[in-house]
Amino acid sequence: MGGRGWNGDGRRRPRFFRASPGLSALTALAAACLLVSCSPKPPEPKDYAARLAADRAAKDAAFQSGSDPVPAARHAELLPLAYFPIDPGYDVPAVLNPTDDRTVFQMPTSSGAPRDMRRVGSLEFTLKGQPLKLTTFVEVATPTHLFVAFSDLTSGNETYPAGRYVDIDRNGTGIYEIDFNRAYNPYCYYNPTYECPYPPPENRLKIPVRAGERMKKSEAGSPK
Repeated sequence: MGGRGWNGDGRRRPRFFRASPGLSALTALAAACLLVSCSPKPPEPKDYAARLAADRAAKDAAFQSGSDPVPAARHAELLPLAYFPIDPGYDVPAVLNPTDDRTVFQMPTSSGAPRDMRRVGSLEFTLKGQPLKLTTFVEVATPTHLFVAFSDLTSGNETYPAGRYVDIDRNGTGIYEIDFNRAYNPYCYYNPTYECPYPPPENRLKIPVRAGERMKKSEAGSPK
């Protein structure tokens, strides 16, 4: 069942969670294009941090004003949301390596009811000096945004055990930005009535990603 919610950048966007060794030469060239000439000058760190902090405050205010997705009974427990410190080094360019596979598959979810998804390709990027990639998806019913679900070495102790999400607007260039400072917990972390897709095995990063939303320290290490 569809719904509307707040994603990691503090903006309203359609949601579908409710029960409801290095880059190739072409990839490197595209990434260089993004960094040098194909995008506006990156914001100064202070401006970036201020904008991100404002988005987080707006998200907290929206969650505090109602009971969805955070039930009113859990406001004191979960709000304001917990985050790692803002680190511009976790905001990185990426190149989409598209796939020709148009197969629709069913992604498992927290409720047991699978979601019809399609692989778009893999986003290739370098994070903290390490080349990585994440398989990227669209939901068949609403293919307007790239959906990246991932887990990492913080999952289960510092962050939600089942992983976190990043949403990215689609474009025609194949060049994207992955901002892990905007990674957010699935809504089933707050509310079991939500239905949250699980990251696929290939999206289990073998590094800690200490950026974006985390669990409250009192809950870290406890199953949800």
